[in-house]
Amino acid sequence: MLKNLFPEKIDNEFRGHRFTLWFFYLFTAITLWRSQHHMFASDGGAQSIAQIPLDTYSQGASNTIVSIFALWGLSQIIIGFLYLLACIRYKSMIPIFYLLASLEYFTRFYQMGFFKALSATPLIPGVVINLPFTMIMLIMLYFSIKRPKITD
Repeated sequence: MLKNLFPEKIDNEFRGHRFTLWFFYLFTAITLWRSQHHMFASDGGAQSIAQIPLDTYSQGASNTIVSIFALWGLSQIIIGFLYLLACIRYKSMIPIFYLLASLEYFTRFYQMGFFKALSATPLIPGVVINLPFTMIMLIMLYFSIKRPKITD
């Protein structure tokens, strides 16, 4: 199984279960959509999605928050393009991207839940999905590195 996680040769052959490949396509599309929204929405998604009350802050503070969300969108679009590249040309890298996504979502869950909690009501979608996405990514990781049994 480790050879599927860290292949000797990076190629376009996917060796795991097919449903994890199709899920990765969906996950890539979501990542790209999410990133462009943070980059190009006038509020960066800070108020429209995260429900941060930008209109109650000074203009400078609001602009700073929107800029941070846009920079977050930039980092998301870069990883989204790497995911897309894996979908198109380097499918053998998909398991490692599942591992990295698991780490990302777990770290978000841990950071936002325990160290740097956001004060927003109701709950922010990004906060709510972190733990479930961590579990989903770990399941997808497992089935992406586990070779399916070949039936005759």
